Amino acid sequence: MRGPHNIWRLIRTGATFERTGAMSVALDAMKAPARVRLAARVLGWPFAWLGYPGDPDLPPFTRAITALGPAYIKFGQILSTRPDVVGPELAGQLSMLQDRLPPFPQADAMRIVAEDLGLPVAALFSEFSPPVAAASIAQVHHAKRADTGAEVAVKVLRPSVEAGFRRDIDAFHFAAGMIERLSPGARRLRPRDVVSHFESVVIGELDLRREAANASEFRENTQGDTGIRVPDPHWMLSGRRVLTSDWAEGIPMGDIAALQAAGHDLPALGARVLQMFLRHALRDGYFHADMHQGNLKVAADGDIIVYDFGIMGEIDEYTRRVYAEILYGFIQRDYMRVARVHFEAGYVPRDRDMAAFARALRAVGEPIFGADASRISMANLLAYLFEVTERFGMATRTELILLQRTMVVVEGVARSLDPQINMWEVARPVVETYIRDNLGPRAALRDLGRSAQVLARFAPLLPEFLERRMPELLRERPEPRRERRRGFACGIAVGVGIALASALIGAWLA
Repeated sequence: MRGPHNIWRLIRTGATFERTGAMSVALDAMKAPARVRLAARVLGWPFAWLGYPGDPDLPPFTRAITALGPAYIKFGQILSTRPDVVGPELAGQLSMLQDRLPPFPQADAMRIVAEDLGLPVAALFSEFSPPVAAASIAQVHHAKRADTGAEVAVKVLRPSVEAGFRRDIDAFHFAAGMIERLSPGARRLRPRDVVSHFESVVIGELDLRREAANASEFRENTQGDTGIRVPDPHWMLSGRRVLTSDWAEGIPMGDIAALQAAGHDLPALGARVLQMFLRHALRDGYFHADMHQGNLKVAADGDIIVYDFGIMGEIDEYTRRVYAEILYGFIQRDYMRVARVHFEAGYVPRDRDMAAFARALRAVGEPIFGADASRISMANLLAYLFEVTERFGMATRTELILLQRTMVVVEGVARSLDPQINMWEVARPVVETYIRDNLGPRAALRDLGRSAQVLARFAPLLPEFLERRMPELLRERPEPRRERRRGFACGIAVGVGIALASALIGAWLA
């Protein structure tokens, strides 16, 4: 229920940050001005005793996040990939949220496996280890199948995790509604739609059968790609709360020292992670949307192992083309082209000045080109980009939230491997290949052929449609002059002719 009782939950959130000392850490990371710090202190101190104490052995921010529950942990995982935004110290503290959270008891995990799969663990697995990794949603056990002896990873949902998520999201919905009511200027950001989108993503992540399907589809899409591995799900040993898949042996991508000791080329790995994400997003329109270091390993031969497919992103072909055009415009430093694409796609209201928008985009893009990547402040860049979107009335595109969020996370992963990485130069070959294959003359002919095939399928229905609808349309029209009748008849003839020609072309292409 999204009622006033959520005020209590939000008060306890702020109180937890104050009690654990995370409030001052967050304000330091955001470089908040003195008056904001003072206001936070005055408002937060009286309620600090209401906050959750958390684990005193953890650093303040991590302590607060883990005490508040899984939805907050998800947010912390995103921040952990952005040392350029929150600072390397805070990002390092938050990195434990990726796969090093406290596990739940082994007995509970074995009970859930038995309940979900209908047989005791001993009948299914000859070995079943204590948890080897634990995150916000689930924990993972190393096991061996009893029937084949194959090494597998068994992922088990945390007990009561769904109830915790729904409680947090309920409070987020309440807060979003309050923001929209109290701050009309924030409505363009569509906070309620954003929370609804987050809710749909998270609820999907709580059904491990869907994750198995995601992994299977992603594996099929990437079978022809080099340098990437995707563990295969074991369907007969998976259910709503249990997912069994191939065991993936490798070095966690967050363990930089181990990767260096193993002799891996870190800049090459960083570039490959970024290009891999762009290739999946643009080519397939289906991408891994939770690509932090906790979901990536590096095999001994240098292949990147991708796992944990609970959150996936999907974008239609038109949106992929718009996204590629925007990226390509930035790469080419053609800001008028970027602005024109934004206007044509309806991302910016048409009553705004396109030339002024192009100049604002130039102020975003130019500082990146030719600059040492280590001196680029992504925090400042994002802050200015937010100012630009506000000035030009750009509404939040909920269909692009996962794409934009994942882009930020993936760039953070790439930067952790190579602080000097130039995102635009690394992205160039992938984007140029997509532009060449999907926006050139051959692509236009392919689109026409596809449209013709669709028309061909509906061609048999055209005579019946015309016989049924044309008398009604003619009755509804005012009495036209003879010239207009003739023009109307010609229009019908041309439409029928196009439909018939399309049907013939479609049949030939098929």
